[in-house]
Amino acid sequence: MRHDTMYERHAPPDAALDAALADTRLGAYWLDDAAPQRVRRPALSGERTTDLAIIGGGFTGLWTALHAKRRDPDRRVMILEARRVAWAASGRNGGWIDYSLTHGEENGLARWPDEFETLQRLGYDNLDGYEHDLAEHGIDADFARVGALHVAVEAHQVPWLSELETREQTTLDAEAARARINAPGILGAIHETGRMVATAHPAKLAYGLAAAAERLGVEILERSRVRGLDTTSPGEVVLRLDDGRVRAHQVVLATNAFPALLRRNRRMTVPVYDYAIMTEPLPTDVRAAIGWQGREAVGDLSSLFHYSQITPEGRILWGGYDAVYIPGGRIRRAHEDDPALHRKLVSHLYAFLPQLAEAGVRITHRWAGVIDTSTRFAVFTGLAKQGRIAYAAGYTGLGVGTARFAAEVMLDRLAGLTTERTELRMMRTRGVPFPPEPAATIGIGLSRWSMAAADHHEGRRGAFLRAMDALGLGFDS
Repeated sequence: MRHDTMYERHAPPDAALDAALADTRLGAYWLDDAAPQRVRRPALSGERTTDLAIIGGGFTGLWTALHAKRRDPDRRVMILEARRVAWAASGRNGGWIDYSLTHGEENGLARWPDEFETLQRLGYDNLDGYEHDLAEHGIDADFARVGALHVAVEAHQVPWLSELETREQTTLDAEAARARINAPGILGAIHETGRMVATAHPAKLAYGLAAAAERLGVEILERSRVRGLDTTSPGEVVLRLDDGRVRAHQVVLATNAFPALLRRNRRMTVPVYDYAIMTEPLPTDVRAAIGWQGREAVGDLSSLFHYSQITPEGRILWGGYDAVYIPGGRIRRAHEDDPALHRKLVSHLYAFLPQLAEAGVRITHRWAGVIDTSTRFAVFTGLAKQGRIAYAAGYTGLGVGTARFAAEVMLDRLAGLTTERTELRMMRTRGVPFPPEPAATIGIGLSRWSMAAADHHEGRRGAFLRAMDALGLGFDS
């Protein structure tokens, strides 16, 4: 039997939503807030040479550059960014840094059961290394190992909590969960420790990584879109740009959701728009009423899930719910503006924390970012062109943490090293490609419809989702 979700049952009146959105800016809060740290860098002009050219100035590219210089300080490293550092997903995400390399334990156990314990250990090591690197390079990105709460907001989700419990994950009943965050709709939660999840300010993180890389000698060129690759010259890759060329001994592709420069990767990912909102700083009395003193990252257990964090100054980020695929995989700035979906996010946030609606807390920013979704929900890496090109893509929403790990894998592989990382089956294999159009649009649309249906039918996955599960295929953000 179909039922309304908690978010629908407790939806606020339209007048409250109108007031909340009255003066909202369309743009990512993180990028606005960190604007004083943004550096304007030159564009490429003419012909250049380098040892390592990295295409993409997001987290994957920045971590690769930083660690490449750590391994070999004399190596010439160049980042070529089509727009500005962090302007895409790296400056627009929810700021979660998760230890998981596999998009969660369920996905990891289903796809790589024989090496899952190793993947867990390497994931913990990666998050520890993350913290160490930020401290070593003096990067202030509001990094905090606050842990996370995965909350049940429907009765049928409560039994799932005990199934998720591990040594680092503790089941909380409704009272204990609400003692951490006073959301009336919470029926229980899984608490993950700071060993598993941290939060950060994504734009400050990206700008800090870029500055650290430049201090080590990395050259970052912005507004320098690479249009194509030429590998006909022995021992080098020629990158074609609008206003010049770069000859590189090795290349890293870190373009993620944007069109792949290698034909083999064209259908390995699809670009999915993920939407988010940010509140004004909470008034002192509202913050006291909500609690949330531990500042845990918060996500729910719905198929169409939400994610959230509260910033050090008391703003609430709220995002997720619907992952939007534009037919044909088109990436356009216009797709970032979806007033109906942003309004729905505000409605869901107010339903989750009605104290916000009662106090008239406003939304200052609304935005969207493009995620590189893969059918296996997790990053894949590879080599191409006789080992001269390495790539990583397919993070499916957990790239903030995993990008550092993928960078190390790519550098290992470019160096011809055999390491524990490179020997992982997860790193030596790829998922199933998405079908060509129009099948991709039809299949993704069915997946989104089926996930919404599951949330309205006590979590029961319909025939289509069960078939996709059996085939090891999926769609998520």
